[in-house]
Amino acid sequence: MQEGKRQKQVGSLLQEELSGIFQRLGINIIDGAMVSISSVKITPDLLEARAYLSIFNAADPKALLKKIEERKWEVKKELAAQVKQQLRRIPELKFFLDDTLDHVFRMEEVFKQIKTDEQPEGEKE
Repeated sequence: MQEGKRQKQVGSLLQEELSGIFQRLGINIIDGAMVSISSVKITPDLLEARAYLSIFNAADPKALLKKIEERKWEVKKELAAQVKQQLRRIPELKFFLDDTLDHVFRMEEVFKQIKTDEQPEGEKE
């Protein structure tokens, strides 16, 4: 189902504000890993926000996501202070791992493998 105009507006507002909040609270760098918000999707009733997080250089992204979940109340409190003039109700936050980059890297490896497999025996490096 396609997002409506208001959903996109609220999603981009929340993404921008959450990025700033993560920087202020020090959540953007946890255990040497960098965390960024790649996108925020809003349900049609604007009551739930699904924030997709890109996590770089982390040994265990799921454990890092759990640490962020534990601080969700703090993030929501900061978010409410920032957007209380624009939104009537602050949406419930849910955090998910954005594994788009993992898929991109896997696809690049597959393409490299295909390319090396297609080269004749004399041309292989």
